[in-house]
Amino acid sequence: MEKRARGGKPPSNQASQPPPPPRKERRPSMFEKESYAQILRERLRESFHDVQYVEPPFDDSIADIGKEWKSALAKLKFANSYRMEPLKKFQAHSVETKIQQILKESLEDVKYDDKVFSHLSLELADHILLAVKEFGYHRYKFIIKVLFIQKTGQAINIASRWIWDVAWDSWVAAKHETETYVALALVFALYCD
Repeated sequence: MEKRARGGKPPSNQASQPPPPPRKERRPSMFEKESYAQILRERLRESFHDVQYVEPPFDDSIADIGKEWKSALAKLKFANSYRMEPLKKFQAHSVETKIQQILKESLEDVKYDDKVFSHLSLELADHILLAVKEFGYHRYKFIIKVLFIQKTGQAINIASRWIWDVAWDSWVAAKHETETYVALALVFALYCD
């Protein structure tokens, strides 16, 4: 048991305890005007997302960071906008009409040939992708399949399976048929929030 002197303090001849560790510095509040710029710099530095658009500073006093703020944003491209639905919903009918037109123009006088169609399917998929992107469906990812099926009297079933949001995701099929083959183009539009 420890002997105590008057006043309840331990005698001074015993080893003193080490000083307590230094206190951590308090994080600044985002509601304090002078700390907003510091928080913004930290978040931009630690951000792994690319920023497309960021609101300008709320106040003229914060706008003093000007060039540094703009140069930090220039390096970044996308930010999370927390948007859960597209600005423009995928319209299957207009896309189907465009794809049908592309197939008709591209395959007008083409005869069936295995070697030609392996390259032609890739070219058509790229051409269809560019045409679909011109519609301006932001945040949609497109998967395009182009199939050429030789007519030899056989039956064929084509199936695709996806896990998707029924409200925003969709697909389109367009077909071009000749005497020797059938060309089928499938476009899957998946909304990525």
